[in-house]
Amino acid sequence: IDVDDFVNAVKMTVKANQSFIPPYGSKGSLYIRPFMFGVGDNLGLKPSNAYVFAIIVTPVGPYFESGLKSVKLMVSAYDRAAPFGTGAYKVGGNYAASLFAQSIAKQKGFADCIFLDPKTHTKIEEVGAANFFGITKDLCYITPQSPSILKSITNMSLQFIAKNMLNMKVKLTDVYIHELDHLIEAGACGTAAIITPIKSILHHDYLHVFPTKDDTGVYTQKLYDILTSIQVGDLEDPDGWIINV
Repeated sequence: IDVDDFVNAVKMTVKANQSFIPPYGSKGSLYIRPFMFGVGDNLGLKPSNAYVFAIIVTPVGPYFESGLKSVKLMVSAYDRAAPFGTGAYKVGGNYAASLFAQSIAKQKGFADCIFLDPKTHTKIEEVGAANFFGITKDLCYITPQSPSILKSITNMSLQFIAKNMLNMKVKLTDVYIHELDHLIEAGACGTAAIITPIKSILHHDYLHVFPTKDDTGVYTQKLYDILTSIQVGDLEDPDGWIINV
């Protein structure tokens, strides 16, 4: 989809649903979901000849009623994506591949699962359908780098804020599941919850509990506050982040 056509379609959809936008201060927002799917009289396994591009919106409240809420995670025995596959793209199959593993985690009392790299099963890749990040003891914002990880606009925004507004170092690097002691805070980031602080990660029989435990880390809270303030217009946005409708 052409970028200008995409943006104009979003503007048209928001304007048409203006009465559903939650008011400022309500902590609600209008969630925007653009999507595209193939159509046609075809049962064969091949790309469609025609596609439908659409946008739906819906008013939503805060992801967690109590605000930021620390969660427990467990490492999954399943792989979500493979190197040189479709893991880096926002396609339905990437979500479907995580659902069974997530259901197992929830049955065992965890909020979600952690997926490791499929080649060595030693490095953290993603949290369910969200990106992982950590804050190190020397105040560096780190996040895994892999060809099978979906690039998150929320993660990229947090990296910018950490570097340019909180004077932190930022590093895309391997995050080994057996080497988490250098992290003082950890979280999952994505569009819906923005940031979900991580309390602990269970890997086999070992439970790693981060120093923040049930609390939200100081830097995680700062990242959350700055990003949400930009989103609602309380803070001036970096160039090009906000589009007025």
